[in-house]
Amino acid sequence: MIFTKLILAHLLGDFILQPNSWVADKENKKLKSIYLYFHVIIHTALSLIFLWDIQLWWIAALVGLSHFVIDAAKLSFQTVKNQKIWFFADQALHILVIAGISFYYKEFNFDFLKDYTHLKIVGAALFLTTPASVMIRILLSSWTPAPEVAGNIQTESLSNAGKYIGILERLLVFTFIMVDHWEGVGFMVAAKSVFRFSDLAQAKQRKLTEYVLIGTLLSFGMAVLTGIVIK
Repeated sequence: MIFTKLILAHLLGDFILQPNSWVADKENKKLKSIYLYFHVIIHTALSLIFLWDIQLWWIAALVGLSHFVIDAAKLSFQTVKNQKIWFFADQALHILVIAGISFYYKEFNFDFLKDYTHLKIVGAALFLTTPASVMIRILLSSWTPAPEVAGNIQTESLSNAGKYIGILERLLVFTFIMVDHWEGVGFMVAAKSVFRFSDLAQAKQRKLTEYVLIGTLLSFGMAVLTGIVIK
């Protein structure tokens, strides 16, 4: 299925294979950044690899060209104030292009959700890693606590521990849903409440506690919704 394959290529190209240093360089230099063009080439190559049909080269080329146009517009008009809006608009436009290509091939019928189940599961699991982390960070960007406040709680934390804990908890929740063990989701919520929120409560940092709570609910919510959609 073209839609599923191109979504997988998009998740890999836009999140997994795009370092933060590339994003920073693009936002700083905009269209002059060489990483913008590397990024487009990677998307084009991934699309062609996942399609695995040289006759569909024009689809990969279209994905790459549209990606360049959309990213160029985002870099040109994005500001600090509208960064959140442009992030989700950018992702929506990329998905619309993929959906348009799939619609051209008449893939959207009543049976398309039954096809390529294994690819959909892989795509869902991939989405719940770095892409979901980035989305949650963007959604919470307005409430990110000051470094000195967060530092009071995380002085002895492992590097990027929060990111990897979030990824693991989403993958575990998704797995519990896929195997029809919803009680496991409740166990995950209870376990994180005991180990994380108790420390925050003792530190008497209400804003940081609320920030972590919102992030946790978003994380679990994404995993639950993704599991329901795939099921």
